[in-house]
Amino acid sequence: MSEYTVTVPRPGTAAEVPPPSRRAVRAACASALSATVGFIPLHAVWALGIPLWADEDKFHDWYEVGGGPYLFVLNGLAVLAGILALSLVRPWGLVFPQWTPLLAGRPVPHRTLAGTGFGVSVLLLLYTVWAAVRAAATFDDDGIFSPWTVVYGIPQFLMWGIGLFVAACSYRRRTAAALSR
Repeated sequence: MSEYTVTVPRPGTAAEVPPPSRRAVRAACASALSATVGFIPLHAVWALGIPLWADEDKFHDWYEVGGGPYLFVLNGLAVLAGILALSLVRPWGLVFPQWTPLLAGRPVPHRTLAGTGFGVSVLLLLYTVWAAVRAAATFDDDGIFSPWTVVYGIPQFLMWGIGLFVAACSYRRRTAAALSR
């Protein structure tokens, strides 16, 4: 058995899932890096109450009414999105690893994982389009954050969403072919 063999829930059967393409691995890694290295550092600075590239007075008012916890939640979701991207190209996206309590050695529900990958990628891409349109319409407005953060954020979110979509397509193709037999 290779590291890509998935035991389906029928007794006595196993399905061989082929490894992901190099393109899918690169896309997943780019998405995971965008979610973590691209997103978290600036948002962590803001979550800690530091108004980097922000209007200090507006930032502190926003932060006091829930901006801090909101940013901590966003950072946690970014970590989960990075794990999601990598799970689409790693063996632990096919079979739960030994260190997972109650699930170790069981197959990962492939439709759920692929669907989550597709869903998150679509939401990220829709958010990116919305942010680009909104930024273009209000670029000179006096908001909390510098409008230039959007100029950085749009390519970063595109990489995140597109990479996740490519990895989800690869995962779906590999698992559907192997597990439908």
